[in-house]
Amino acid sequence: MNTTVHPLLSRRTSGVLLHITSLPGPHGSGDFGVGARHFVDWLVSAGQSLWQILPLSPAGPGNSPYQSVSAFAGSPLLVDLEDLVQMGWLPWMPTQGFDHHRCDFERVAPWRMASLRKAWDGFNLRATPESRAALADFCTEHAHWLDDYALFMVLSERHVGSWPQWPAPLARRDAQALDEVRQQSPKALGFWQFVQWRFWVQWQALRGYAHSRGVQIVGDAPIFVAHHSADVWAHAGQFLLDDDFEPQVVAGVPPDYFSATGQRWGNPLYNWPAMAQNGYRWWKDRVAHLFKQVDVVRLDHFRGFEAHWEIPASEPTAVAGQWQTGPGLPFFAELQQELGPLAIIAEDLGLITPEVNALREACGYPGMRILQFAFGGGPGNPYLPHNLEPNCVAYTGTHDNDTTLGWWRTASSHDKATARAYLGPAVDTEPHWTLIHALSQTVAHTVVLPFQDVLGLDGKHRMNTPGQATGCWEWRFDWRQIDHRPAERLLAMVRAHGRIP
Repeated sequence: MNTTVHPLLSRRTSGVLLHITSLPGPHGSGDFGVGARHFVDWLVSAGQSLWQILPLSPAGPGNSPYQSVSAFAGSPLLVDLEDLVQMGWLPWMPTQGFDHHRCDFERVAPWRMASLRKAWDGFNLRATPESRAALADFCTEHAHWLDDYALFMVLSERHVGSWPQWPAPLARRDAQALDEVRQQSPKALGFWQFVQWRFWVQWQALRGYAHSRGVQIVGDAPIFVAHHSADVWAHAGQFLLDDDFEPQVVAGVPPDYFSATGQRWGNPLYNWPAMAQNGYRWWKDRVAHLFKQVDVVRLDHFRGFEAHWEIPASEPTAVAGQWQTGPGLPFFAELQQELGPLAIIAEDLGLITPEVNALREACGYPGMRILQFAFGGGPGNPYLPHNLEPNCVAYTGTHDNDTTLGWWRTASSHDKATARAYLGPAVDTEPHWTLIHALSQTVAHTVVLPFQDVLGLDGKHRMNTPGQATGCWEWRFDWRQIDHRPAERLLAMVRAHGRIP
């Protein structure tokens, strides 16, 4: 396969990591509305050419975008309600007094979903023939995933428990049973199709605006999907399930930096031999779909394609797992043969072996380097700035790390002493800007900075704590927190370091 680094990842650039839900806005969570365009403008003012986001898929248990009911669908919570008002389908939306600094999902999600249902009713009453035709065209174009997703959502609302517990004809996808649902529920199915249509139209408009201002979008693809998902229900033979459609083994990672007992994610594992038999069709469709939404894809848990941690489903933690071989280079060769060169960032954090590095290098994908991990292990630590290579993406931290200010305040005395010796005494007073500056001047082609670090926010503002089931993914900011200085400082820095295209 062609191992040339994709052009989007082979020039000196700089970007910011911020998920859509963290954006300001009056309706409880960030969305594709004016706040998103304002953020694009802010990126431009700061000399940034990349905007990295988290998965756009519907959030799952614990509000995690990494445990979605669909690998193809977009999150209804990201739909801009003001757009639906302007289209004439939704009445004027008064503010609800939502928290501007936290996404209160328990309150926000039901209210937003109720608003979307009102908009669907309004569409059925007042939509123009052009709008109805546009929705129909969208449903036809995306039928390969949208039909199953809409059916799955309707059935999930009608039946208790995960899909293997549904009536057997529905769980086993009996054709006659599914046809009866389609015939009896056209409006219920239409709602989920309508929401996905507006998600797609709004996102493509926002992405187009970002492109017009010279900003490319870095998306995120979780390697695994949730058991209770349209993907597993519609493609059960592609996953390691028993005769009752329950997983006997589940995904996770062994004990590491983040957790002494590892992480038991609970996702079903892929039946890679079965996937290979049809040329990895589901994966090809998924990756093609992703690259219609974003310009670069961060492929989560890249090491799982070389070997994945298999945990017995009966185990409460990840400790008693074992490594199993993944699909390796033939998988990526198949993707490239059909889809062409792919702008992929390999998330290669954690326990990485020479075999994983060899696979990444054979694919030509840049890996990730986290500066917060750099100050243990001596001068050979691969995350130290002088050890970075051009073909990598360097971060101060990711959505799974504490903010840099929070990290510094809780770092060990050893790590602090090492950082002072390496970065100088300024790290004591401005740890976030000191780390940002150190990364920006490295040879790494791509640098991405969490927005919290650019703003100098402490650990109360972190996005996620791995292994913590509640209280994550909620962080939001308000434009009143931000003055002109962070953008000006970042602009001067990336200009000096040759990171403005």
